[in-house]
Amino acid sequence: MKLRYTNIITALVVAFVALFSISCGVSDERMHTLKVYNWGDYIDEELLSEFETWYEEQTGESVQIIYQTFDINEVMLAKIENGMADFDVVCPSEYIIERMMRNQMLLPILTPEFEKEINDKGINYFDCVSPYIKEQFSLLEAPEGQDPNDYSVGYMWGTTGILYNAKYVTEEEAMSWDLMFDKRLQDKIFVKDAFRDVYSPILIYAKTLEGRKNGTLGENEMLDIETIRGLMYDSSDESIALVESYLKRMKELVAGWEADFGKEMMTQEKAWINLMWSGDAVWAIEEAAEVDVELAYTVPEEGSVVWFDGWVIPKYAVNTRAARYFIDYMCKPENAIRNMDATGYVSVVTNAEVLDYISSEEDYDEAIDLSYLFVDAEGNPIEGSDSVFTDPVLYPCRSVIDRCAVMHDSGDRTDKMLEMWSRVKGDNLSTGMLVGIILFFSVMLIWGIARKVNNYRKRQKHLKRRRHRAQDEKRAK
Repeated sequence: MKLRYTNIITALVVAFVALFSISCGVSDERMHTLKVYNWGDYIDEELLSEFETWYEEQTGESVQIIYQTFDINEVMLAKIENGMADFDVVCPSEYIIERMMRNQMLLPILTPEFEKEINDKGINYFDCVSPYIKEQFSLLEAPEGQDPNDYSVGYMWGTTGILYNAKYVTEEEAMSWDLMFDKRLQDKIFVKDAFRDVYSPILIYAKTLEGRKNGTLGENEMLDIETIRGLMYDSSDESIALVESYLKRMKELVAGWEADFGKEMMTQEKAWINLMWSGDAVWAIEEAAEVDVELAYTVPEEGSVVWFDGWVIPKYAVNTRAARYFIDYMCKPENAIRNMDATGYVSVVTNAEVLDYISSEEDYDEAIDLSYLFVDAEGNPIEGSDSVFTDPVLYPCRSVIDRCAVMHDSGDRTDKMLEMWSRVKGDNLSTGMLVGIILFFSVMLIWGIARKVNNYRKRQKHLKRRRHRAQDEKRAK
């Protein structure tokens, strides 16, 4: 009953705000504004101004983008949840999409009317999203009768694993979460300050050891993928307590819980291992190589998380037409490639053009199977996708994907998990953490400059590659 009254009050407030805006003459201006809310450093910002031009070409209507960024899913959600922010397009992670759908906070994206409109114009790029990604999105929990793919479109994706310094840690060691509990790594470990991304891998690891101890698993046997998927829903008191016990053991070795500075700690060899996301790992590996530091990344054999970020349209959005066009625009293969160049993360767009772009026998020695990801409109693997020479960190092979599962929202159990996370971290800071914080603030300026330079180099490399292709095509003619 309380929830119903709250919804009524919220609806009245929103209606009042809308009427007030109209009376003040703001609504017309707002309809020519597109408010985008995205993660920091997560787009080629040149695409934003280019979209304004592209949108006017397609619709005859002008639009100006207001672009804002966030660093934590929950902060983003808090701004939107009560209708206090009227963003038109937002890019949350999969479990937040799940929560937003459960709470009826989203509008459908590819409506029949809009689909017909972009089909008639020949600019429907939604089909460029990998069927594998759509399948993963379909696993998200949604109200009965609703398909998550109608309310969300993938943007970037990756895995959670271990970034390690190859001078001090072997690949074999890094292939197990055991490494996070190795006492010789005291104060050389950094962990992503993201409780879900840490909770799930550690739960998988703990359940693996538990199974070996009670005899349900063999000595070197791993959990099957269905069991791992089931653990993505497990936020029981028993499992929270189990994870907490392991994390408290880990804490004794951890130098710090990092939001973003872990990459710098690794490149400077202040840390030797870091539990982090694959996209951040690639950035660190490339930066470290420039100072002759060899970093590598693995997804431990016990299993881990495969994560996704996707575009959604909140129900309080105002310029829904421009929002739908923007999401379509982001799915254009050419733009997906540019976003990968700018961010270092992996797009969900996986057509033949993208496959050609990521393939390089000159840069990689071993081919990997990506036939699960690169699939044509008929559902058949794109030619050559079963043997691709590309970065295995960014594009995990089938064997890695087969031991990774999508996280799910823990609903009303979230507070319990956050309480556990707070207990584990505590209020005290280790010496390593203090050093990390000081170094973080001291290197941020340098990092920002280096990031800009790196992005420029990537764009130049991309342009050079495109010019070479154009020359090759010209010679072929």
